[in-house]
Amino acid sequence: MSKLTWVEDYWAHTPSDGSGGQPHDLLKHLQDTAKLAQQFAKIFDAGNLAYLLGIWHDLGKYNPEFQQYLRDAKKAEEQGQELGRKGPPHAVWGAMLLQNRLGQHPQASTFTLPVLGHHAGLEDAGEGEQKILGEPETSERLEIMQEAIQTFGLQPSGTPEKIPTQPYQQELFTRMVTSALVDADFLDTEKHFGQERPEARQYDLDIPQLWQRFEAGRQKLLDKQQKNGKKVAPHVQKVRDEVYAECLKAAEGKPGLYRLTVPTGGGKTLSGLAFALKHALKNDLRRVIVAIPYTSIIDQNAKVYRDVLGDDAVLEHHSAVETKSRKAGPDQQAEDAERKQGSALRMQLASENWDMLLICTTFVQLFESLFARKTSKLRKLHRIARSVIVLDEVHTLPPELRAATLDVMRTLIDDYGVSVVLCTATQPAFETDELTAAFKNLSQTEIVPQYADHFRELTRVKYALHPEYPNPAAWNTLASEMKTEPQILTILNTRKDSLALIRELQSQNTEHLYHLSTLMCGAHRKKVLAEINARLDDKTEKRPVRLVSTQVVEAGVDLDFPVVYRALAPLDRIVQAAGRCNRNGNGEALGRVVIFQTLSGKAPKGPYQKGIEKARTLLETSQNIDHDMNGTEILRRYFSMLYGDVHPDELHIQPLRRELEFRKVAETYRLIRDDTVSIIVPYGDYLKALIQWQHFPSRKSWRALQPYVVSIYTHEARQLAKGGAIRELEEGVYLFEAVGQYDPLVGLPIDRDPADLIYIPDGGNVL
Repeated sequence: MSKLTWVEDYWAHTPSDGSGGQPHDLLKHLQDTAKLAQQFAKIFDAGNLAYLLGIWHDLGKYNPEFQQYLRDAKKAEEQGQELGRKGPPHAVWGAMLLQNRLGQHPQASTFTLPVLGHHAGLEDAGEGEQKILGEPETSERLEIMQEAIQTFGLQPSGTPEKIPTQPYQQELFTRMVTSALVDADFLDTEKHFGQERPEARQYDLDIPQLWQRFEAGRQKLLDKQQKNGKKVAPHVQKVRDEVYAECLKAAEGKPGLYRLTVPTGGGKTLSGLAFALKHALKNDLRRVIVAIPYTSIIDQNAKVYRDVLGDDAVLEHHSAVETKSRKAGPDQQAEDAERKQGSALRMQLASENWDMLLICTTFVQLFESLFARKTSKLRKLHRIARSVIVLDEVHTLPPELRAATLDVMRTLIDDYGVSVVLCTATQPAFETDELTAAFKNLSQTEIVPQYADHFRELTRVKYALHPEYPNPAAWNTLASEMKTEPQILTILNTRKDSLALIRELQSQNTEHLYHLSTLMCGAHRKKVLAEINARLDDKTEKRPVRLVSTQVVEAGVDLDFPVVYRALAPLDRIVQAAGRCNRNGNGEALGRVVIFQTLSGKAPKGPYQKGIEKARTLLETSQNIDHDMNGTEILRRYFSMLYGDVHPDELHIQPLRRELEFRKVAETYRLIRDDTVSIIVPYGDYLKALIQWQHFPSRKSWRALQPYVVSIYTHEARQLAKGGAIRELEEGVYLFEAVGQYDPLVGLPIDRDPADLIYIPDGGNVL
C-alpha cells in the first residue's frame, strides 16, 4: 500500500451537478461536517466531541485506494456505466486512529463507535472493538492516517466534554452524538449532491409564530364547530374550559415531567397542544413532538393540528407515510420530480431528521428510534434535545418494556432539557411501581390538579356487570340483547370473537349491523365511521346502529353511543371503552357500560392477559362497581397490582444497554413484537392507487395507497399465500386476489380456511 502523492486534491465524493461539476473536497467536507455536528451537539453540551468525530469520520478516505475508487467511479459515470464495485472501507480507519490514540480510555466506545458506524449503524461495543483490532496492516494504515492529519493540518478544537460514566446515560449519549454526526454528514453530502434539496430545507416558522397561529386557529375551529351545530353539554364545556386554562397556567413551569389527566371528552387533544406550545415558548424549547400509540388515529390528530396551525406547520411521520420503493435510480428521480411541487419535498426532507417545529408521530417511531442502531433512525435523535414530548394515551406503553422506556424518559429530562407530558384519561401511575427506579424521586407536575373533580363532573355512564357474570354470556344471548338496543357498541378482545358475534347477529337477521377492526382497510373504516356518526348525530330520529368492534375504537375514535358492552379486559381498556358512551354528555340519562365474559375467553397473551386478571379481581371485590369505576383511585390500585406482576425488563434490555450492546438492544426493544406485512385489498379506488405506486413508487404514491392496505401477521400471510389468496409484489407487500372475498362488512376474511376462497387464475391478474 503506497502513499498518495500523485493527486493535487483529495476527494470526499465524486463531482456532481449540484456542485457545478466539482468534486467534494475532503478537507472541506471534514471541516464542514465537524462544524455542523458541533452546532447540533452543543445543545446537549457535546459540541467539542461532535466536532472531533466530524473531523475523524471520513479521514479514512485519504486512503490512496479510496481516492482511486472515486476517480474510477467518475470515469465510469462519464462513460455512462456503473463501476460495479464498492469502495474500500473507510469508516474503520478513522475509528482505528481514535482507538490507537485513546488506548484503554474507559469511554473509548463513545468515540470510536459513532465513527465506525456513521454509515452502517452502531455496533455492539465488543464487536466494534474486534472490527477495529481485526483490520490488517494496522501500522501502515495508521501511518497514512497520521499523514492525512499533517497534510490537512487538522487540529480538532477544544477538549471533548465529559462523557457520562453511568452506563445507561452513556448509552443514550453515544446515540445522541452519533445522531449529530450522522445528520451533519448527510446534510453536508446532500449540499454537494442535492441540487434543490438544501433550499427546500429552509424553514421560516418559529415557536412564537406557531403559538400565534394556535390561538387564532383554535378559536376559528371552535366557531366552526358551533356553527355546524355540534353542541356540547354545558357541564362538559365547563370542564374543557377549565382544562384549557390549567394547561396555559402550568405551561409557565420549568422543563420536567408533567401529567395531563383528563377524562374522555375533556378536550385533551387541543389543550395538550396548547400546553406544549406555550411551554416551549416560555422555556425557549425547540419543538413539540406528539406521539400516539396507533397509526389508525394519528391521521385524525394530525388533521386537527393542521386545521389549527396550517398544513406547513405539521410533520406527520409514521410507517404509513414512509416510502415503499422497489428500485433505486429512476424511482428516486420520479419521486424527486414529484416532490418539487408545493411543500411535499420540505415534508419529506423533514421526516428524515425531524427538522420541524411540530412532529406528530407514533410510539413505535419515537421509542424504537431511541433504542435504534441504524443511521436512518438515529439521525433525528439530536433534535429531541430541548423539546416537549407529549405521550398521548400513555397507558398503552407495554409494561414489560417499562424499565428501559422510563429510564430513557428520565435521562431525556435530566440530561437533555426535555419536558415529557404523560397524557391520558387512565394514568398508568408509574410512581407506584416498586420494581422500576427510573421515576423515583422525580417531581411530577399535575397540569390539572382537580382532575378527580372533573371525572366526577363528567360522570356520563353507569357501569354494571352483565347478568350472566362471572359466567360467560353466550353469543346468542349477546346478539339478542344487541337487537333490542337501537344504538349499541360491543367491543371484543379478539377479531375471532368479533366475527363470532357478527355471525350470530346475522343468523338472527339483525338490521343496521356494522363492524370495525384492523381487518378492514383505512378507507373502509373511514366510510363505516362516517356512516355510523351520521346516524348517531341525527337528532331528528334515533336511527339504529349496532356496532361490533375490536379494540381499534378505544383510543381516539370519536364515537358516542348510549350503550356500550365491553368484554372483560384490562381495567384501563374498560375505562377507555366507556369513553365511547355518552361521550358529549348530551343524553337525557347516563349511558350504560356493561362488562361481560366471552364464551371463548380468548384474549391477547402476556401483560394483556395479566391485566384482565387484575381487572377481574378488582371488579369482583368492589362493593360498588359504578362508584369505583367512575373514580380514579381504582386505576392506581390496578396499575400497582399490574406492575407487581409484570417484570419491568422482561426481555433483559437494561443489561444489554449497560454493556453498550447497540445491535442487540435494537433487535430486542420492539413495541410490536410480531412482524406484520401489508396486504393491498380490492376496495374503492385501490386499483388506480396501486397502478400509480407500481409505475411511480414514491412517498406520495405509497401514502395514496395506504387507505387500501391491511396489516396482518406474517404467519397469517403465509396461510393466505399457501393457497394463492395473495401475491407478493415486493418484500412485505402483497396483493389480495381472492375474487369477491373482501367482505363489505368484516373486511379481510383471514379467519376462514384458505381452501374456501375463490382465486383468480394465473392468467387473470389485474397487473
